[in-house]
Amino acid sequence: MSMGAYDEAEHERRERKNSEVDASFDDDRTDYEGDIQYEGGDSTEQLLEQFQEIQSN
Repeated sequence: MSMGAYDEAEHERRERKNSEVDASFDDDRTDYEGDIQYEGGDSTEQLLEQFQEIQSN
């Protein structure tokens, strides 16, 4: 079979595979517990200066 040739059996196999729905897995949401920390002390001007410095390198 050449590249790009139509393979009807393969097409039907993929259609069957794609039409099956696997609902056996749990659809429960995972609850995560923890803390998020971030540093927000820089002013807008300082952040813009840092950004411009990074871009100039």
